[in-house]
Amino acid sequence: MGELEFDRMRQKMVDDQIISRGVKDAMTIQSMREVPRHLFVPETSQLIAYNDSPVPIGEGQTISQPYIVALMIQEAKCNKNSIVLDIGTGSGYSAAIFSRFVEEVYTIERIPSLAKQSKKRFESLGYSNIHVKIGDGTHGWKEHGLYDAIVVAAGAPIVPSNLFDQLAVNGNLIIPVGSSEVQRLMRYRKVGEKEIQSEVLEYVRFVPLIGDMGWKDES
Repeated sequence: MGELEFDRMRQKMVDDQIISRGVKDAMTIQSMREVPRHLFVPETSQLIAYNDSPVPIGEGQTISQPYIVALMIQEAKCNKNSIVLDIGTGSGYSAAIFSRFVEEVYTIERIPSLAKQSKKRFESLGYSNIHVKIGDGTHGWKEHGLYDAIVVAAGAPIVPSNLFDQLAVNGNLIIPVGSSEVQRLMRYRKVGEKEIQSEVLEYVRFVPLIGDMGWKDES
């Protein structure tokens, strides 16, 4: 399939799956029109990359449903000056979407093979404002905080407290919280040094957030 057909599928994805469900943020929408989602999945899955569903990317991980990616990015409420921490790089798709309209993206992935693949994708696409680290995302990435937004692409039993510490005042933390089977997608807004406001955005099902302050690695 040629790039023109993939582009047609991408525009249809944005119109039918994202705008029609109420996503309004212009920067999120434009980035999702531009970033080639099919290049962030295995070659054998490219024809289903724009489907209304998650897609396996190997190592027991998935690239999230397009609508959920759009919702999380919209609700992070970023702008061109924002510094973003993306936890759970996976294929790198969410970090790539952010990178098109924020200043810098710092992304953490615990599985080395996925982190290395994502870094190669970013380099091949010329996304030079994304920085990749292999490690335990539940610890965050303190050296580059405070962050205007922190987005976590895995379900946590509780919110790792140090993510609040690395969030700037007026920043937003987007994270699925709940059991290993189903979670509430939460937005936590830091309105003061010690004051957090919370809001439920959606009910979701993410892979578990593995780490010292998340779920244990049963493998």
